[in-house]
Amino acid sequence: MATAHPFPPPLTPMEARVRERLPSDGAWAYEPKWDGFRALAWSAPDVRLDSRKQRPLLRYLPELTGAVEALPPGTVVDGEVVVVIDGQLHFDALQQRIHPAESRIARLAAETPAGLVAFDLLAWRGEDLRQAPFQERRERLVELAGNLPRPWHLTPSTTEIDRAEDWFDRFESAGCDGIVAKRATDRYQPATRAMVKVKHRRHVNTVIGGYRLHKEGDRVGSLLLGLYDKDELAFVGHCASLSDADRIALLETLRPLEADEGFGQAVRRPGEPSRWTGDKDLSWVPLRPELVAEVSYDQLTGHRFRHAARLERWRADVDPPTCTFGQLATPAGPAFDEVIAAAER
Repeated sequence: MATAHPFPPPLTPMEARVRERLPSDGAWAYEPKWDGFRALAWSAPDVRLDSRKQRPLLRYLPELTGAVEALPPGTVVDGEVVVVIDGQLHFDALQQRIHPAESRIARLAAETPAGLVAFDLLAWRGEDLRQAPFQERRERLVELAGNLPRPWHLTPSTTEIDRAEDWFDRFESAGCDGIVAKRATDRYQPATRAMVKVKHRRHVNTVIGGYRLHKEGDRVGSLLLGLYDKDELAFVGHCASLSDADRIALLETLRPLEADEGFGQAVRRPGEPSRWTGDKDLSWVPLRPELVAEVSYDQLTGHRFRHAARLERWRADVDPPTCTFGQLATPAGPAFDEVIAAAER
């Protein structure tokens, strides 16, 4: 009989709180923040790969079944599911893997296979490691990872803050979107924000191509942001970081700019059908492209902001046609395999 896990599935993984700077007070370990799906891998006798929200993933990622089965019985690994294309993490391609059609699942498993990046060890051959300090868990994880086949990868880790700050800048080229810090002495704390993460935040000038009304109807709910792709304005995301007073005042500013069309017809537009949005009301009001706002964002998915952007300031001094996709250039630097290789140094 296979060695049982010391605690039953499912389990909500430990989380991180966002900070502006990396912590340095005491003993910390620093790791790249991977841009994928957080997942817990459970070995035999209950082979499974669970998302952060405890949803099973192996149905959608069948090519990872063998990798999870390769774990010693009674073992649980915390990590990230990633898709790498041309040396860079590709979250868009990873999202496409979650699909109900078996034929599509099989095709994408061959075309855009996923990998696994391991960064913590919760159980080892039936031994519960959650109360052990992270430094010990990391040592055990390094030992385990040395015996695991691809598509497993071991995340780099350092206790030197200078190196972590260097990684923060250099590893962005591979798709890493920041650094995660863990106290070397901390136990594993499920469903608790016990880690710290520092994420990239970039600024860009965008054109206001439309807006959505607030549910109360007398104020702006969110601003719809665009960038020019040649001569057409493409929707790239939204901004909702507005005070109630600003929402009310802004509605009076925007109403004279209302138009029949805002964003271009040949590019991505807001409110398009998506299996991710369900029945959510995505109606919006188009505007003449005359207002420019500087916003900050943390992550890109393809050519759009993954999360809501933050309004930084209005830019009356910027000409709307100059707000192009050229502002979103990916920084040069190492590819995914080079980042992983840092775990061996």
